[in-house]
Amino acid sequence: MRRILSAKLLNHFGLLGKNRPFLDCLTAWEQNTFAVNFCWKSATDDSSMDLSNMRKKYKGDEECFEESQLVSFDPIKQFGNWFDEATKCPEIGEANAMCIATANRDGRPSARMVLLKGYSNEGFRFFSNYESRKGTELESNPYACLVFYWEPLNRQIRIEGSVERIPFQSSCDYFHSRPKSSQIGAVVSRQSTPVPNRDYLRQKNAEQEEKYKDKEVPMPDYWGGYLVKPYLIEFWQGQTNRLHDRIVFTRMKEGEKLGEFQHEAEAGWVYQRLAP
Repeated sequence: MRRILSAKLLNHFGLLGKNRPFLDCLTAWEQNTFAVNFCWKSATDDSSMDLSNMRKKYKGDEECFEESQLVSFDPIKQFGNWFDEATKCPEIGEANAMCIATANRDGRPSARMVLLKGYSNEGFRFFSNYESRKGTELESNPYACLVFYWEPLNRQIRIEGSVERIPFQSSCDYFHSRPKSSQIGAVVSRQSTPVPNRDYLRQKNAEQEEKYKDKEVPMPDYWGGYLVKPYLIEFWQGQTNRLHDRIVFTRMKEGEKLGEFQHEAEAGWVYQRLAP
């Protein structure tokens, strides 16, 4: 069985339409509890859910994100400013969590969450299994898009760039800085390959723990780091009236002239505002 919120049932109880304020005054937990208690439907039911009334308030126009509020015309420094604010926000558990989207050579996309492990003027670093789906896609199509979404701040940063592997020694240094259990996990898991069950992984993990109980775990040759070298960085801030703020930085190509609404930034970047 699964639990879903039925708009028809809420209408029956007078919680939508003219009595919508009643539902709006409930906390998220109270709304969820109501859904659990009153809205049960079988997972096999041929039904759909209307989510058109699900929306939240963002910032007001008086809190909009203006170009004058950029702390730097270097987007890496601007990223650092927003990232620092996200790390200091108690409602954000992992500010370095990001979605990375890749695509195979036919253009079929895939996306997943990973953790940012460093950034600099060169780009944004993360680590993974080179034989995973993302790894094989990056091998044949070395471009990716990163998305950070910090909901409590109503902010999003989107980054597009080319991707390359970082030097072996840099990967090795990071690998051995991880907890030993994580090192063993990287050895055990041939990421994205089918396994019979979880007990199979438990058994393999126990074998490797015994093997490396008193020894250093060697970094697998199928594991390491990537560097996303950005050519586009977009800063988004939500507005309640949906006139969201979008300021995008792009790399200026050699010989390229500024567009009508583009402005020269720093370090070879230009920026402009986009319609939401």
